[in-house]
Amino acid sequence: MKPTKKLSRSFYTRPALTVARDILGKYIIRVYRGRKIIGKIVEVEVYYSAKDRASHAFGGKVTERNRAEYLVGGHVYIYLVYGLHWQFNISTGPEGHPECLLVRAVEPVQGLRDREASGPGKFCKVFKLNKSFYGEDLTESKSLWLEDNPEKVKIKKGPRIGIDYAGPHWAKIPWRFFVKDNPYVSK
Repeated sequence: MKPTKKLSRSFYTRPALTVARDILGKYIIRVYRGRKIIGKIVEVEVYYSAKDRASHAFGGKVTERNRAEYLVGGHVYIYLVYGLHWQFNISTGPEGHPECLLVRAVEPVQGLRDREASGPGKFCKVFKLNKSFYGEDLTESKSLWLEDNPEKVKIKKGPRIGIDYAGPHWAKIPWRFFVKDNPYVSK
């Protein structure tokens, strides 16, 4: 991987559906114990606005758990599911408008073994991400950030995974974006 440019605030402050397409292929870098763990983002899901029944901000609710969804684009929204697995999201859009992208899978680039970051829980585990990153600003952090990648990727989209509770309309909206034919996309 050649050194590239850290993504700026303006990248993240656009609408989530735009950022979702543009973030695919970008590098996510985590510095852990002096070493870099690097992956290429290959799959994300969009959670868009207080109208989205699958969003934690549905109905405009603000809680201690979801307040990071309301931060200006480029902040980390991370939470625990089933008391076991961390889920890593990136806020997008302007401050006060709850939008985010769930990172579902990355392709190993450095410091990762094959397939170990395919799926949102596995991704957090191998990148050593936990509640300590809640609210972290990816544009200023020295331990976690995203970098550009000039490589172009072919994008596919489909319905989000595991949100049947939101009802059939919301479960079928094609707000999961992934790199076409990439073997690291979650199953």
